Amino acid sequence: MPMANDLVQPEKFFLNRFGMNQGALEQILGSALERKADYADLFFEYRSAEGLGLEESMVNHTSKAISHGVGVRVCADDRTGYAYSDEVTVDRMGIAAQAARAIADHRTGAHPAVQVGEQMRGHDLYELETSPLDVPLEERARLLREIDALARGYDPRVRNVMASFSAERRIVMIVNSEGRIAADVQPLCRLSVTVIAEDGKGRQVGTFGGGGRLEWKYFLAGERWKEYTIKAARQAIVNLDAVDAPAGEMIVVLGNGWPGILLHEAIGHGLEGDFNRKGVSAFAGRIGQPVASPLCTVVDDGTIASRRGSLNVDDEGTPTTRTVLIENGILRGYLQDRTNARLMKMAPTGNGRRESFAHAPMPRMTNTFMLPGESPPEDIIKSVKHGLYAVSFGGGQVDITNGKFVFSASEAYLIEDGEVTRPVKGATLIGNGPDVMTRVAMVGNDLELDPGVGTCGKDGQSVPVGVGLPTIRIDGITVGGTRA
Repeated sequence: MPMANDLVQPEKFFLNRFGMNQGALEQILGSALERKADYADLFFEYRSAEGLGLEESMVNHTSKAISHGVGVRVCADDRTGYAYSDEVTVDRMGIAAQAARAIADHRTGAHPAVQVGEQMRGHDLYELETSPLDVPLEERARLLREIDALARGYDPRVRNVMASFSAERRIVMIVNSEGRIAADVQPLCRLSVTVIAEDGKGRQVGTFGGGGRLEWKYFLAGERWKEYTIKAARQAIVNLDAVDAPAGEMIVVLGNGWPGILLHEAIGHGLEGDFNRKGVSAFAGRIGQPVASPLCTVVDDGTIASRRGSLNVDDEGTPTTRTVLIENGILRGYLQDRTNARLMKMAPTGNGRRESFAHAPMPRMTNTFMLPGESPPEDIIKSVKHGLYAVSFGGGQVDITNGKFVFSASEAYLIEDGEVTRPVKGATLIGNGPDVMTRVAMVGNDLELDPGVGTCGKDGQSVPVGVGLPTIRIDGITVGGTRA
């Protein structure tokens, strides 16, 4: 395991652990650039992760994994070559550099020698006194058993409880052909609770959880773990009494916090640089044009302390930023990694992300949310005579090329004569992201970020993200249900 002083200076950790020095790094980068490529970088990663799970009142799953490796990327014009090795030696890195170079380009020519040394400095968003990985296993197991007992005591209809705690420490170092080095130690943890309830007529599931780049004591402070447990149990019990969701186009009110996942999927992916450079996004070529209601301002911010989607530097060594994507309904920019920013003649936004050393970076979201408006949430509800109030979402999918999405609501209610009434089940929201954004009629003053559970998938890669939303009213979304 890494020593404490290594974590203070992660650059030294990699150099010492794998017997590297400045000369070796310069040699590998020089080899990568032999065919006159535009840019090359090395991505070192060391990851230690642990998981613990409970089901049927027993802690029945534990896991522990350590992985490390290095990826070599070579960029030439719009071509990218990427190769990696889980054996971090100069010889293996040399082979990976040759493979990446061959994929990226076939030109010949000389490239200036690389001189490594300049340190790239990022933020200081998640320095921890102790890591959740250092908490004794029995203490973590005891908390899961307490979650199980609390959930089962919430209602006799609770039949099963599943709880899990996962934590990791990811140490990364990026060295590029501009001679710059960036490094970071990235903690991450999550506590999740799932409750299954039955009443003889049906079975329903409730889920809640949270986390981030945090210490173990975060879950104990204010008995936050109890909040997670009660919310999961309450959702399952509420859905037992739910009526079938209506179908048809109607006014939909999205609750604050986690419903921001719809924003993430419906428009967030469409604002990533690669899709827009290739012209396949519904937002391609529309900077400066209205794409949403004037009430909507959407940002992606990777600089919020301790958040699940935040990073001191992205996976290319660029410090993360707060990027305004949509301002008062006008499209202002895209999320960029280095490659797409260079090809689009724009500035990187610190959104180059990858799942691991085995993956090339691409533009990805960090924490994406809509800024608050001026309407009290109770006034938004009162303004609706007949509609749907969606509090939480489960799965969903979106087509980047046209923005069409389908989302299932895991907790939703009818709004009747300005009041939230009966819970409904089986509701899905169907729409087009760019179109739906133009139908936002009211924006609440109650912005909330999700509790810290989001994971985003793209091209087979998963990365932790955050979402957020104030309560908003959307005038006209197709609701798929089982009741006409």
